[in-house]
Amino acid sequence: MNKAELAKRIKEVAFLEGDFVLRSGKHSKYYVDKYLFGTQPDILKSLAVELAKILPPLASFDRLAGPELGAVTITSVLACAINKPFVLVRKAAKGYGTDKIFEGELNNGERVVLIEDILTTAGAALSAAERLRDYGAEIVKIIGVVDREEGAAANIAQAGFLMDALFRKSDLGI
Repeated sequence: MNKAELAKRIKEVAFLEGDFVLRSGKHSKYYVDKYLFGTQPDILKSLAVELAKILPPLASFDRLAGPELGAVTITSVLACAINKPFVLVRKAAKGYGTDKIFEGELNNGERVVLIEDILTTAGAALSAAERLRDYGAEIVKIIGVVDREEGAAANIAQAGFLMDALFRKSDLGI
């Protein structure tokens, strides 16, 4: 499916109306449920194609990163499409086993593109980016599937990162 059809399909399966509390603590009359679109094979395949088009040049980064849990399927399918390794960024160390904050290989100095599902204020994306940077990774760009246009771009820029989004809320007809 093309980008316009993908936007329509995402809205069709994941747009919910009601009274929702977002991660930021804000209330919203709508919610784009990342799990509803991030678990559909047709959407994931098309997301990989479209996200690959807005990635920086492949030679400019070493791996992708996806914050748990919502961005995991999207990052996985994109990594397969572009043949780049990826790392998963936990919200916190597990407290058992290897007790890592990152799952997968991540080396100091690597250049990383962080993939996020929904960007509202970018709190989760910035938290993951800061953990990666603190580890020694260079964040080349943060790319979201949907920017709700509620401060994410400004917050990401203020933190010193570049950002792009595949869709803005208006692209979904919201």
